[in-house]
Amino acid sequence: MTLLLLGAWAGGALCAPEPPDTLSTTLDEVSVTAVKQMSALRNDPTAVSILSGKELERLDIVSIKGISDVVPNFFMADYGSRITSSIYVRGIGARMDQPSVGLNVDNVPYLNKDAYDFDLADIASVEMLRGPQSTLYGRNTMAGVINVTTLSPMRYQGWRIMAQATSRLAFKGSAGWYHRFADNVGFSVTGAYSHARGEFKNGYNGKYLDWERNFSLRSKLHWRVSPEWSLRNTLSSGYLRQGGYPYEYKETGRIEYNDTCFYRRFTIADGLTARYVGDRFNVTSITSLQYIDDNMTLDQDFLPLDYFTITQKKRETAVTQDVVVRNNDDSGVYSWLGGIFGFYKHLDMDAPVTFKDTGIRELIEDNRNNANPSHPISWRSRSFPLNSEFTIPTWGVAAYHESVVSLGRWRITGGLRLDYERATLDYHSFCDTGYDVFRITDNGREFYRTVDIDIDDRGQLHRDFLNLLPKIAVEYELEDGLGNVYAKVSKGYKTGGFNTQMFSDVLQQRLMNIMGIGSRYDVDDIVGYKPEKSWNYEIGSHLNLFSGRVELDMAAFYIDCRDQQLTMFPDGTTTGRIMTNAGKTRSYGVEASLTYRPGERLTFTGSYGYTDARFRKFFNGIDNFKGKYLPYAPGNTLFLQALWSCPLTPGGASLAFDVNMRGVGKIYWNESNTEVQDFYALLGAGVTFSSSGFSAQLWGKNLTDTRYRTFYFMSMGNSFFQRGRGAESGITIRYNF
Repeated sequence: MTLLLLGAWAGGALCAPEPPDTLSTTLDEVSVTAVKQMSALRNDPTAVSILSGKELERLDIVSIKGISDVVPNFFMADYGSRITSSIYVRGIGARMDQPSVGLNVDNVPYLNKDAYDFDLADIASVEMLRGPQSTLYGRNTMAGVINVTTLSPMRYQGWRIMAQATSRLAFKGSAGWYHRFADNVGFSVTGAYSHARGEFKNGYNGKYLDWERNFSLRSKLHWRVSPEWSLRNTLSSGYLRQGGYPYEYKETGRIEYNDTCFYRRFTIADGLTARYVGDRFNVTSITSLQYIDDNMTLDQDFLPLDYFTITQKKRETAVTQDVVVRNNDDSGVYSWLGGIFGFYKHLDMDAPVTFKDTGIRELIEDNRNNANPSHPISWRSRSFPLNSEFTIPTWGVAAYHESVVSLGRWRITGGLRLDYERATLDYHSFCDTGYDVFRITDNGREFYRTVDIDIDDRGQLHRDFLNLLPKIAVEYELEDGLGNVYAKVSKGYKTGGFNTQMFSDVLQQRLMNIMGIGSRYDVDDIVGYKPEKSWNYEIGSHLNLFSGRVELDMAAFYIDCRDQQLTMFPDGTTTGRIMTNAGKTRSYGVEASLTYRPGERLTFTGSYGYTDARFRKFFNGIDNFKGKYLPYAPGNTLFLQALWSCPLTPGGASLAFDVNMRGVGKIYWNESNTEVQDFYALLGAGVTFSSSGFSAQLWGKNLTDTRYRTFYFMSMGNSFFQRGRGAESGITIRYNF
């Protein structure tokens, strides 16, 4: 198909002149990026990728997971369910708890990464800033920040309708109404629904596992109250219910388990941006309210046996307030901004682990009876829960400042943030069960006594975190508008927290200890984990070459990370995961993005990222992993795209052809580097017909049906994988009027 595109371009005279791209106009938005960046992003000393709404539509991207591999050194694997929003950038990432990459949607900073993976209709742009953004954006942005902006009613008025169907019997649709009641007031409301049958089947019952039902609703109000004052409010909600977790047992190569797995999520987010523009300075206030209510239920052994299940229910409410003050004149020698940020979030969580017949027999009874065969036991019931209830209030405040000094072509940027956070964990672990003890005599097995188990543990833990987060950058502007080169040093920070998933193991060991076996855990020691900190050293350039036909962005980086947070599975037949801190890690690499427009109708786009991320010091008490690659962080990401457009009539119908390829790998799945996914590439293509607000796009993904794995983990000493999605095709129809 690439040869076809090139041949068609060579015969481009057959096409009518191309009309202006009305969708490339500047967004009439006051986004969090516009508030906190001193200039246009490609003029700043920051590695950044910007995807327009038109580019996102062309690649069928409706969530941040879709930009994986498109953005260099950005990887967000598709596995499990939508609660598993694991993002890795430049070797830095997290599989659970605190994110390493921040997310803002229409100025709302999402604090819980469990709510990162959701679909959005009518996205206007996505910006991905790589490297630590902690000075301006604060906690949990040590690998970068993603800013998503949805379409404004001040930019577009009318209806936008979208419908999509795929070869996997997945259907998606959205409808948005955008209206300006006056020159200074605009309002929009957008709704979306999707339904997916799924791709992977459970061999135990023949049912599809990764089915999904998803609904969302969003309203936006923009009001220019006066020449000085403006208000923007975005209210969004979503409801999701899905299956998921198509984990394949390595020993058999089959997906096969007997208990139900599903994920349900309800979210509400409201963000109010108020802005005052004076003669000398402007003030922006960003206030948000967020609520998430979800339920993750798992067959935690992922086998066709009755070991144990877990149901994790969370209800979290969060409030954030950010006030930013900056001078209006960015063209002088000195410019500045400063701000104060505060947040409070309150999490209530229930996470009972239910032991079932096989789990009771093999994990408890057999262990106890092997240790004391003369007095075997038998559990009174063949199912019982280990209950855990948590309340986790967390709050924090921060003050930050950034100054920019311009000296001719040189520009020096310095920033500093003081960040304080306090987290509290109130826990209640309890279990009410029991067993019968027998004794072996010459006459056989005789009843000896009954043991009642009534465990009721309560406690409270606190963690305080205080950090100074500096950055400094030097930038030089090249002559004739060719771009800039820069060097930057910045500190990254990800907050610490609590290993709530380990409480079931603490309770399990308490139970086993009552029977004379098992280990004792120090709750304060095993439940808490420390913050992660890094220093990022970076050089880069944003170039505009050959009269603007070539845009080239490049960066090289070195990251020195301390106490990197890693998700690990404790040895033995335990039920939980634990977040632990590695001693020292380091990561270095390069990344580049290129856009080349040799003519009016042909565009080539490419991006490449290389990362070498390894342990410098990490001994887990059993093995020394020094020199090993960090798990789950890919060594290479690659994206290539060729786009050719052909207007059929002046200002009317047109055709666009797109061929693209995404690649990623190697990915090491464990700290010992014994499990690995080699580099793989996925081919995609599409053709779009457009005319008078109507478009129809035929597209295909993974057209070569490449087989690859997106995830690996261990449970109870067993290894599991998830396979990547196979070939898929579909049609997307859009109508704007």
